[in-house]
Amino acid sequence: MTNPTSRPSSGLSTFWNSPVLVLVFTNLFWGGNIVAGKLAVGHIDPFLLMIIRWIGAMILVLPFAVKPLQRSWPTLRRYWLLYLFYGVVGYATFNVLTYLAAYFTTGVNIAMEQVTINILVMALNFAIFRIRVTALQMLGAALTIVGVAFIVTHGDLGRILALEINLGDGLVLLACIAWAIYSLGLKYRPSTDWLSFLVATCAGAALASVVFQLSFGGGLAVLPEKLAAVSLQGWLISLYAIVFPSVLAQMFYVRGVELIGPNRASLFINLLPLFGTIGSVLVVGESLQPFHFYAAGLIVVGILLAEWSARRGQIAVSEP
Repeated sequence: MTNPTSRPSSGLSTFWNSPVLVLVFTNLFWGGNIVAGKLAVGHIDPFLLMIIRWIGAMILVLPFAVKPLQRSWPTLRRYWLLYLFYGVVGYATFNVLTYLAAYFTTGVNIAMEQVTINILVMALNFAIFRIRVTALQMLGAALTIVGVAFIVTHGDLGRILALEINLGDGLVLLACIAWAIYSLGLKYRPSTDWLSFLVATCAGAALASVVFQLSFGGGLAVLPEKLAAVSLQGWLISLYAIVFPSVLAQMFYVRGVELIGPNRASLFINLLPLFGTIGSVLVVGESLQPFHFYAAGLIVVGILLAEWSARRGQIAVSEP
């Protein structure tokens, strides 16, 4: 099944057809979302933030998507479960886990731990689609995993044997699994306009956010009280979450996967530690610990090995 998307105006064609630019800005906006999640603590309830974010994103895109939705309606109706899957797993589940994680761990940890996404994508690609993995790529993955283990255990790997892992770090790892599954699922994205795709998936995310509120957030009856408690900072964070990580970044990531496939596109997610860490230090005021530097060294070496292997053509890249 092919996955063409319609192109934006000609003035943006260079950007739209450059996987590097598209994916760098994708991760810049997602890195900002990590910072936003930390800044949201105490200013807006995480389940309420999810509802506002995805309903707001859907409303923002909808006026521009009326005609595309009319053209894509037969496909949307036929594959509605697939679009619901994208919204529930890739949008809602991933983000609610990272927002909740912000209550228990640092933004630096959240950012750096998300490098596990590309490892999970490669592992699932091999397990499900039998996409070949080279020895160098496996070595790079192993080094990256050890680096993440340093972060999760705060520099004490012995804590893994004792199963002493911070709840927030564990939530981030669960979020990474959800995103890896979503990334592989994009291989089967039906041929629809990107605006139609965004509206359909945001609708799925909004529905899932309401379900999360009903299941874990205290129900709908408490929403008025939660809304009244939102501060100005909370509303500004909501606005950022609606526009940048929800609409622009999701659109850019889908385009990046379309251009170079999920394996190579997932490697760009390794920019998240850079953007998220810088933001957490400069904006949130967090500090770096020695184990962060050890972990960063292992992660960088692992990434370089995996990318060098891919560039030499030693790995078969799956195209969407």
